[in-house]
Amino acid sequence: MELNKYIDHTLLKPEASEEQILKLCDEALEYGFCSVCVNSCHVPLAVDKLSGSDVKVAAVAGFPLGAMSTSSKVFEAREAVEAGASEIDMVINVGALKEGRYEYVLHEIAALVDVCPCLKVIIETCLLTDEEIVKACELAVAAGADFVKTSTGFSTGGATPEAVSLMRNTVGNKAKIKASGGIRTLADAEKFIELGADRLGCSAGVQIMKESK
Repeated sequence: MELNKYIDHTLLKPEASEEQILKLCDEALEYGFCSVCVNSCHVPLAVDKLSGSDVKVAAVAGFPLGAMSTSSKVFEAREAVEAGASEIDMVINVGALKEGRYEYVLHEIAALVDVCPCLKVIIETCLLTDEEIVKACELAVAAGADFVKTSTGFSTGGATPEAVSLMRNTVGNKAKIKASGGIRTLADAEKFIELGADRLGCSAGVQIMKESK
């Protein structure tokens, strides 16, 4: 198992500086992480820094609340892709899902699929019941998303073994799983991979890699 290739090395704090983004990219290059995940304003800087490497740039859209209009999420995603991002992590409209407006959620995800080379759909599992997690995963698959992702890391909780297992059982091989939020140790990383996570979103990637050695 190439642990480094599971990791999306992440810095999404609102106070993140350009210097910190460049450090994030340097670390991703040093450890050979799959990607860096940044806010859309930092995409051009990260793309420039990582040019010529195999480290991808992922950006977030509708982050962290998911409560923006669909058109604003599409605009943000498209702009990030045009700036060089190859993956987009978007947040669903959690309120729409919870009140059963499934067509809205489906069409919004599909609209993002249309403009993204690779779309990860953040469903914010800490705010959902098991039934809602299943429904969100089903909608993401039906819309053609590449991944379903547990969490933003900015709400009331992060990835849990129970949520990742439920997501994996729901999507089968129709989509990949990204576990994100609170993954800070090698044991955490190995646990989520064992449960079926294909990607790990974490800001502690360097510490995890050092622990693995």
